[in-house]
Amino acid sequence: MRKDITRRSFLKSTIATGFGMALGTNLMSSCLNSNRLKNMEFGLVTYQWGKDWDLPTLITNCEKAGIKAVELRTQHAHGVETTLSSSQREEVKKRFADSNVTCVGYGSNFEYHDPDPDKLRWNIEQSKEYVKLCSDIGSTGLKVKPNTLPDDVPYDKTIDQIATSLNEVGKFAQDWGQVIRVEAHGRKTQELPNMKAIFDRVTESNVKICWNSNVVDLNPPGFEENFNMVKQWIGDTVHVRELDDPEYPYQKLFSLLSDNNFKGWILLEASSKPSDILTALIQQKSYFDKFINTI
Repeated sequence: MRKDITRRSFLKSTIATGFGMALGTNLMSSCLNSNRLKNMEFGLVTYQWGKDWDLPTLITNCEKAGIKAVELRTQHAHGVETTLSSSQREEVKKRFADSNVTCVGYGSNFEYHDPDPDKLRWNIEQSKEYVKLCSDIGSTGLKVKPNTLPDDVPYDKTIDQIATSLNEVGKFAQDWGQVIRVEAHGRKTQELPNMKAIFDRVTESNVKICWNSNVVDLNPPGFEENFNMVKQWIGDTVHVRELDDPEYPYQKLFSLLSDNNFKGWILLEASSKPSDILTALIQQKSYFDKFINTI
């Protein structure tokens, strides 16, 4: 009788333990997934989608689509530029603060590769003015970019010029509480070995890489190797194209970002021309959710 009771007790204990372990595993998986969802939020770069929306429409449509953030682009219908007065900047800040949408920052076209010293200085000084704008509207950073490596200038000279310029702008931005996000962009400079060469000379800790999901990311030595080459400098923004593009390994990208403890914004920089942008934006958000849920 005692043996039978002991056996039944053992079985109950084993089953309970197994159930508890399974429950614990599921809870752990759920928590990990929740953390990933929390660490990576989906946003929009108003590159093409959203470029014709004024600011109230942009915010409203993002809320409808479940989009949590925007990176505003220059010369677009929302009209957030350095020409805004102090009161107008405060109004922009308030609009975002009163919404469910974060203004992550500003997407400028300022670039630091030009061999003409006057043009270079103009880009640097304008960057500083837009750093002030970013601070005034409550965002956290300015996106800039190199755009090429001029063929008639020694490679090392241009790499050093870009890094030196980023250090100057980055140091200035620190006083305004802003990050300088360097988009992996342009002929040659989008190639990650060249981005690494630049960032090997960047000394300011608030200057970060904005991963740009370029086709050249797949170049030899391979996607993961290229990611690992620059992962230490990836900041809090990543640009992606349409997530249903089968040519780019977005699932792999999200997994690598998760493994790299990425905490920030996955920003859609779409260039297609759907008849209904809002519906297309909702669809892209669903793709994002699926990718995150399968990490």
